[in-house]
Amino acid sequence: MYRTEVSRTETARANRGWWDGAADEYQAEHGAFLRDDGFVWGPEGLDEADARLLGEVRGRRVLEVGGGAGQCGRWLTGQGAQVVSVDLSFRQLQHARRIDQDSAAPLPLIQADAEYLPFLAETFDLACSAYGALPFVADAGAVLGEVARVLRPGGRFVFSVSHPVRWAFPDDPGPAGLTADRSYFDRRPYVEMTGGQVSYVEHHRTLGDWVGLIVAAGLRLTALTEPEWPAGHDGIWGGWSPLRGRHLPGTAVFSCVRA
Repeated sequence: MYRTEVSRTETARANRGWWDGAADEYQAEHGAFLRDDGFVWGPEGLDEADARLLGEVRGRRVLEVGGGAGQCGRWLTGQGAQVVSVDLSFRQLQHARRIDQDSAAPLPLIQADAEYLPFLAETFDLACSAYGALPFVADAGAVLGEVARVLRPGGRFVFSVSHPVRWAFPDDPGPAGLTADRSYFDRRPYVEMTGGQVSYVEHHRTLGDWVGLIVAAGLRLTALTEPEWPAGHDGIWGGWSPLRGRHLPGTAVFSCVRA
């Protein structure tokens, strides 16, 4: 792995290929936790059915950004919302079709780059993204701007990402993951290489960066949720674990409203 600058185009190409290649393993490993029609905001298991960060969704037109196999969108549909889910990865969308193959009303899906949403302005009442797209784009401001554009005035956007403080610590679920060994302010992205080519990119923004990007996009930050690791949750997901969850926030959920 490297910490180095990567262009917007190279980021999109690498992550499209990575998610296409990793989708089968990802869904096999995490599908039971995510549930075919469940809405969890992150590895801690904060469930929208309990948190209600989006508020009332019945009758609302909702955009799911970076929806993967559409688990969140499918849950929203079950709550009476009209949902469209977009994702960069064709293979992830194929998993959504697999889940929906016996459904009388499959989830509407579009393959699209979140930096260039293919919708008219003021199309949606709500938008959501649970670890979708925003950590994996070079220009998060472009995504936020696009979401603001397609939201109606007063529309809400709620999105979750890895908590920025985690970038100062090794991505290790054990004791080694509790000691900071790098600067929180080092904004160079995390990059993986395969055969001399960039094959995976994840970008880091500080909390201050996220707030600045949200405001610049014409959104108003209304809440920041930092889910605590719940008692009885013994699962490990990458660097997320009960040990680290008792000491460090793992997820940040930003709730925003379009002005």
